[in-house]
Amino acid sequence: MTAFNNKVEAERESFRTSYQSKKPFKYLIIDDVLKEKIAHKIHDEYPRVTDGEWDGTTYLDQQNKFRKEVFEKNSLMQNVFDELNSEAFLEWLNYITGIEEPLIADPKLIGGGLHQSTNGAFLNVHVDFNFHPKTRFHRRLNVLIYMNIDWKDEYEGHLELWEIDDVNKNLLEKISPKFNRLVLFETNEISFHGHPKPLKIPADVSRKSLATYYYTKTRPASEIAGDHNTIYVNTQGAKGSIKRFKSGVKAALERINK
Repeated sequence: MTAFNNKVEAERESFRTSYQSKKPFKYLIIDDVLKEKIAHKIHDEYPRVTDGEWDGTTYLDQQNKFRKEVFEKNSLMQNVFDELNSEAFLEWLNYITGIEEPLIADPKLIGGGLHQSTNGAFLNVHVDFNFHPKTRFHRRLNVLIYMNIDWKDEYEGHLELWEIDDVNKNLLEKISPKFNRLVLFETNEISFHGHPKPLKIPADVSRKSLATYYYTKTRPASEIAGDHNTIYVNTQGAKGSIKRFKSGVKAALERINK
């Protein structure tokens, strides 16, 4: 794994222990995950949302969030995603997570790739779609690597992990999207996550991340649910409802004006 900091392999036992200890769903945070020169090169070459083709469609539960999944062959970004989808990284993920079924990468990066959010952006708390739309494999893991130098808390944009059931909504952790930080978490019916608070950032700042998702052909029977798309939850009460309404109006206007 040539792009990764040496500690990713050297400290795999402690990473495995940390990941396995989390409840009600498992996750792991690793800072300085990529070699410093490579991380800075990714940051410096990160394309603006005005460069190339980005999907910035607005929805009720998401706005000002852009995604790019296709890159030139042998480009820096394609090479980085190739490493994130490599057999060596898949083996590392299998070991850290203890998932018995061989993990499968998605070279098409459906839903993943480069993510970039501008001022006012939010992504409401949710659980992800549970089957790959093409292969029908079970979605098992998310990996996010943040590319935000000098990110300030007042910008908002923290990744929030939630424990949500029929009775309670409990915030488990708020994770700052700081530069060169990896977040790994399992994808199941209780792995609620998002960044619901709208970004408050200057015009020359954006929230950047690399996202890859991993699958298996099967999964434990106790974890299997009916096929579903992303399921959103309002964690902000009346404020969240107003935010969704405004985003819905924006989404409708976008579609009318196409």
